[in-house]
Amino acid sequence: MGYARLIRDIPDFPQPGILFRDITPLLNDAEAFRQAVHDMAAPFKGQGIDQVVAIEARGYLLGTPIALELGTGFVPVRKAGKLPFRTHQADYQLEYGSATIEMHQDALLGNQRVLLVDDVLATGGTMAATIRLVEQSNAQVAGIAVLIELIALNGRVKLGDHPLSSLMQL
Repeated sequence: MGYARLIRDIPDFPQPGILFRDITPLLNDAEAFRQAVHDMAAPFKGQGIDQVVAIEARGYLLGTPIALELGTGFVPVRKAGKLPFRTHQADYQLEYGSATIEMHQDALLGNQRVLLVDDVLATGGTMAATIRLVEQSNAQVAGIAVLIELIALNGRVKLGDHPLSSLMQL
């Protein structure tokens, strides 16, 4: 399916110099959304995935239905201070600043295989921090699924040897 036609480019958002990839047109197209979820989950079916871990906020829009597609639970990774229980924390750099993300300490068991999900892989900072959160829980990153990989930003290099599946490379 030609997903790229459903991605809108927004220049200078959230600040000047950033080209934001807006996935809301894809989400608004029921058939394309359903197919994207199916296609993102497909490489990981039968791979023993125990949990899907998705990154706030747009990662949730894809991670939750992917968890349902794979028959797993769902673990949210949030910005610092948003989760109500004890958390693991990881700092990271964005294209336009730095931040901290958190995951509940009891969200994963040490022997679980997890799939990490987000909408866009840009510089790789957020995903690398999420890998560190999973490692703090002694769980194993079995794979990473993103809708869009921004090739020019070379985020893939920050992910180590974890299998990465992206539906679109822009």
